[in-house]
Amino acid sequence: MATGGPEIEQLIQLLARLPGLGPRSARRAVLHLVKKKEQLMLPLSAALDRAVAAVRTCEVCGNIDTKSPCSICADPRRDNSMLIVVEDVSDLWALERAGVGLVKYHVLGGVLSPLDGVGPDDISADALIARAPQFGEIVLAVNATVEGQTTAHYITDRLAGSGAKVTRLAHGVPVGGELDYLDEGTLSQALRARTVI
Repeated sequence: MATGGPEIEQLIQLLARLPGLGPRSARRAVLHLVKKKEQLMLPLSAALDRAVAAVRTCEVCGNIDTKSPCSICADPRRDNSMLIVVEDVSDLWALERAGVGLVKYHVLGGVLSPLDGVGPDDISADALIARAPQFGEIVLAVNATVEGQTTAHYITDRLAGSGAKVTRLAHGVPVGGELDYLDEGTLSQALRARTVI
């Protein structure tokens, strides 16, 4: 049921499309924005306008930035010893926040999912294959889902003969995890991927 004018309802509907926000959270956010119109709504509107004009996708790695090549690709301190392949920009940002090192990245822009109609031409696998010979190691940092593993196998096959060592992230027991609470698949994978102490 509409409680405000069409502009307010449209704002609620648009915010409700954001991840983590449902209709109720969007309604609360809009109410807060309206109450703080001068302090929040106007600066937010201006920032969104600037972002629409400035944000672009990096032509090298697929990251988003205000320039292309992006800040990561243009950073001379990063070397070509390792390229980390991720599904989405959010994964790249998570690895950067974790401080994995001065590495370079490649964003696939998704994973193979035949049921959803996502094939090899829908992800940036060809660009990855073209970049591969520049790197000593390529780390496949895709999610441990069926689609992620299918994508990892596809890319591994395509990278054969590139000269780069292809690895993937370890899977298994998380730091702070208790064995009793882990599923059988995670425990099984952790045991197969065990390392020497």
